Amino acid sequence: GILKKIRLCLIKKLLPHLEDRRKYNKEFASSTSFHGVHNIVHTQSKARRALWLLIVAGCLAIVIWQICSRFIYYFSWPTTTAVVVQYVENINFPAVTFCNLNRFQAHAVSNLKVIFLIWNMVSAILQKFAMEDKYFQELNDFLLGNQNFSIKEFTRKNGFYLNSSTLLECDFFGKPCYPQDFEHVFTEYGNCFTFNHNDLSARRVSLSGRGLHLLFDVQQDEFTDEPTLGYTDAGITFVIHSPQELPRFDGLGLLTPVGTHAQVAIRQLKSIIQEYPWGECKPDIKLQYHKIYSTNGCLLECKARYIQDWCGCLPFILPGNGTECDLLKFYKCVYPAVYDIEIKGLCTVGTHNSTCPAPCEETDYPTTVTYSNFGGEKAIKYFSTKLKKSPEYIRQNLVRIEIKYHDLSYKITQQQKALTISELLSEVGGQLGLFCGASMITIIELLEYIFTNFCWMCIFLLLKAPEMPQWNNPSQNQPTHKEKKRGIQEC
Repeated sequence: GILKKIRLCLIKKLLPHLEDRRKYNKEFASSTSFHGVHNIVHTQSKARRALWLLIVAGCLAIVIWQICSRFIYYFSWPTTTAVVVQYVENINFPAVTFCNLNRFQAHAVSNLKVIFLIWNMVSAILQKFAMEDKYFQELNDFLLGNQNFSIKEFTRKNGFYLNSSTLLECDFFGKPCYPQDFEHVFTEYGNCFTFNHNDLSARRVSLSGRGLHLLFDVQQDEFTDEPTLGYTDAGITFVIHSPQELPRFDGLGLLTPVGTHAQVAIRQLKSIIQEYPWGECKPDIKLQYHKIYSTNGCLLECKARYIQDWCGCLPFILPGNGTECDLLKFYKCVYPAVYDIEIKGLCTVGTHNSTCPAPCEETDYPTTVTYSNFGGEKAIKYFSTKLKKSPEYIRQNLVRIEIKYHDLSYKITQQQKALTISELLSEVGGQLGLFCGASMITIIELLEYIFTNFCWMCIFLLLKAPEMPQWNNPSQNQPTHKEKKRGIQEC
């Protein structure tokens, strides 16, 4: 039936004779661009044939080894780091956030020493802080009697403030600046103030050696802190950061004690990190409350989500629009929740599979700080007369800070792929050409040869298959319908 017709067609048209197949194999060996094969076929001497066979087999083994090593190296996702220094005519000035090391007004906390403990409990969300058991009873008594107390409003009203009495001088690139040019922000130091914050248009400088000049009066008699908790210094702490990012003081703040003049030379460093698997960044991650991605902003939003879910409220020091947590919630839920987040590693930073992987692009400002005593004798007399304060007050309260660019350049540190797809193909092609004289055309010839022989083998196996039973044709041993009917009549 149909199977016989298919077999007949395969025998006549598709399956060549044995002699034709041998001829095809010989022609392929003679005409292929894979060097050395034709020498094996056409050489009459058995010794030369064996020698060429060893040469071709050895070169093929080397090629396979080299190609495998290249693929193994590629899938290890190697990277290189390129450093480029770019000089420009003008450059954006960073944001600078300033805080007083004495966080609260003395008259407001003279009868409320527990305020320092409460604020440290609040700021523990931003940095690790271990509270001793001896403070718990005092803190618990205060919370029970002041459940509606708002540490946020208390700090805003009774913390460090910035006005003409605390900011005596401000000059940016030859132009005066004022306290209203600074944006208020909460940090672990309470009230802090940011110059060149994100809402303002970008300030640019076009000359190195000039920048932001400030003169602070920390007013030690006006502001105080708790030395038993480790706050024993007096002066200004500040951090230099990108205008689009929040200030981060934990381990990054620069300290300027009273009676000193700090000169800060900054450089701009841009880091570009490859995405996974070459690097550790993920370019598709976006933050809800920050314009650009940063690990610090991501970490704060991660903590905010967990605390919002566990406690039903949100600490004011974290980003978000949730209901502000009262002191009782801070004591009974938020503080244990932060400890739980740290212990269980719910908000991790760094690698691609962590909660907050490394940013793909990041701008840092490495600094070089030099210090000197503030003012000589004539300067002390000048400020003493101008401010109507004693020389001892000038030495114990004034802080001068100058922040400027070292030069008008920025350094780009870029992580690059050590081996791209095109370079991998080039190296594979070079190895094939060097040892075997092969190219892409050769690979196509080999694939065509293998495919043709595979088809012939399949056809051969199909012809050797047993015949299918003919279910539609009646068997010769079985009587037909007419024979059955005649037999019945005769019976």
